[in-house]
Amino acid sequence: MRIILALLTIFGASTLYAQDFTTRFELTQGKETATYGEVIAYYKKLDQRYPQISMLEIGNTDAGVPLHLVIYSADGDFNFPSLHRKNKRIILINNGIHPGEPDGVDASMMLLRDLAQGKKKLPANVVLAVIPLYNIGGALNRSEYFRVDQNGPAAFGSRGNARNLDLNRDFIKTDSRNSFTFQTIYQLTDPDVFIDNHVSNGADYQHVMTLLSTEYNKLGGVMGEFMHNNFEPGLYKLMKEKGYDLVPYVNHFGETPENGWMTFADVPRFSSGYTTLFSTFGFVPETHMLKPYPQRVAATYALMESFISFVSVHGEEIKALRDKTKESVKTQKEFALEWNVDTTRFSYINFKGYEAGHQPSEISGLPRLYYDRSRPFEKQVKFYNYVTAENFVQKPTAYIIPQGWWNVLNILKNNKVMMRTLAHDTTIAVEVYHIADFKTALRPFEGHYLHNHVKVTTTHDSIHFRKGDYYIPMNQSANRYLIETLEPTGGDSFFAWNFFDAILTPKEGYSPYVFEDTAAAYISRHPELRQLIDEKKKTDSTFANSADAQLHFVYEHSIYGEPGYLRYPVFRVSSM
Repeated sequence: MRIILALLTIFGASTLYAQDFTTRFELTQGKETATYGEVIAYYKKLDQRYPQISMLEIGNTDAGVPLHLVIYSADGDFNFPSLHRKNKRIILINNGIHPGEPDGVDASMMLLRDLAQGKKKLPANVVLAVIPLYNIGGALNRSEYFRVDQNGPAAFGSRGNARNLDLNRDFIKTDSRNSFTFQTIYQLTDPDVFIDNHVSNGADYQHVMTLLSTEYNKLGGVMGEFMHNNFEPGLYKLMKEKGYDLVPYVNHFGETPENGWMTFADVPRFSSGYTTLFSTFGFVPETHMLKPYPQRVAATYALMESFISFVSVHGEEIKALRDKTKESVKTQKEFALEWNVDTTRFSYINFKGYEAGHQPSEISGLPRLYYDRSRPFEKQVKFYNYVTAENFVQKPTAYIIPQGWWNVLNILKNNKVMMRTLAHDTTIAVEVYHIADFKTALRPFEGHYLHNHVKVTTTHDSIHFRKGDYYIPMNQSANRYLIETLEPTGGDSFFAWNFFDAILTPKEGYSPYVFEDTAAAYISRHPELRQLIDEKKKTDSTFANSADAQLHFVYEHSIYGEPGYLRYPVFRVSSM
C-alpha cells in the first residue's frame, strides 16, 4: 500500500509543477478514469507543450473518428524509418482495447507526462509509440454498470466497439476499421516490443499483475529462447524490485488455480499472436479486477517502466535477434499451423492465492464458490508451458491470388506484404487445393461461423490467370503471416474466417432429364468413369440406390463440372 500512496504522491505532485496536466485519475484520487474526449485533449496539450511528444492521426475507426498515435522521442524525431536507422528500439503500447479495462489509459497519460517533465527519464535508445485509446466506440458507450465484478473505476466504456466487435479477436480477420488502422500503425512502427494493457477476470488471488507473453515455443528460434530465458525472467526481476510478484496469466484448470494452469494459446486473432507473425516480442499485461483501481494503475505504470528499462539495456541483442529471425523466415521451408500444449511437461510457479471453499448460495440455495481473503497461501503450482508444433506445411515459391478477391488483397497490402500484379494474361502451372471436408461452428463468433477441421486434397494444374492478378513471392519477412492466413487448414486462416465461403456453393447446374443423355454419351467415351461409378456402388449402398447421386457424380467428374466449386482460390507456385 505504501508503494501505491507514494506513486499517487508523485502523480499528485504534478499539480504543483503543471496544474493543467493533472489527470482525472489524479484529481479523483484514483476513483475515476478519463473519458475519450479528455484523453485526446490531454495528449494534444502535451503535444503543444513538449517537443518530445507528437500526436498523429493515422486512420479511421468504426466510431467515425480517427485513431491517434502518440510518440515520445527524446530528440524530437518522429519519423519511424529515421528512428530505425538511428538504431532506436520501438515499444508500441496499446490501451483501451477493452475500455472497461482502462488501467493502461491512465498509466500511459501519466508516464508520458512524467517523462516530458523530467520526473522520469527515457533512455536515449528507446522510443515510445502509444495508442491512447483503441476502442473508441466502446469508450463512448460509458456506464458505471459494465464489468460488474470489477473494483473501480467509477465508470468506463463497454467491451464491444461501435459495431459490437471484440477488437481482441479481430487482428487477423480485420472486420473493424480499428483493426485495419492498427495494422497500419504496427507496420509503420515495426515495434521491437508490443504491450497490450488489459485487466483480468477469473479467480481471486494476491497478485496484482499477471503477464501473458508471446508463447515462446511458438515464437520459436532465437527469439523464443530469449523470451523464455531472458526477457520474461528479466521483467519478473524488475517488477519484484518494485514490489510486485508477477505470475503468468492465470489460465487455470477447474474451479481454482491450485491445480495449475496452461500457457495461453495466443493464436493470431489475438494481439500477441498477430505480432508474433512479424517477429515482435508481444505481451498482454493483465492486472486483477478485484484489486483497487489505484493499485492496478500503479502496477501498470511500474510494468511499463520495467519494459523500458529491460529493452534499453538489451537493445542491441533484441535488434540482432529480430534481424536474424526476419532473415531466417525468408528461407524457412516448413511452417507449423497448429500448436498444442504438452500435458506431460510442466514447470512450477510460486503462486500466492486464497483458500477457496463452498457455501450455500443466497440465490439458489445450492453450493457456490467463494475465496477467503483471511486465509492467504503461497504454494508451488504446475504451469504447463511447453507446446508442440503440428500440421506442418511446405512453403511454396509463391502464391497467386486472382484480383477478384480484393478483400483479402487489401488486408495483405495493409500488412506491407510484397506482391506484384501479372503484366499479361498467362497460364501458370500451380498446385491447387480442393476443400475435401470441414466443420462449421453452429453459432456465430464475432460475426463469423468459423470453419474447423479443414481437410484438403491437392492436385497440379495449369491455370489461366489474368493481367492484374497478384503474384506473392515467398521470400519475404511476412512469410509466416502469409502461411498462417493463406493456408486453409490454419486455425485462423482467411478460409477459417469465411473469406472464401463463396466457393463452397455451386453456381452452375443442370436439368436432369436433359443432362441424362449428355452424361450417357460422355460415359461411353470415358469408360474409366463408368468404372469409378461401379466401384463406388459396391461400397456405398445409398449411392447405389440413387439415380440422382450417380448422375451428379458424372457431372462432377466430367468436363461439365464447375471448376471453381470447392477449388480454393489461392494457388501455390512451386517454381517460376
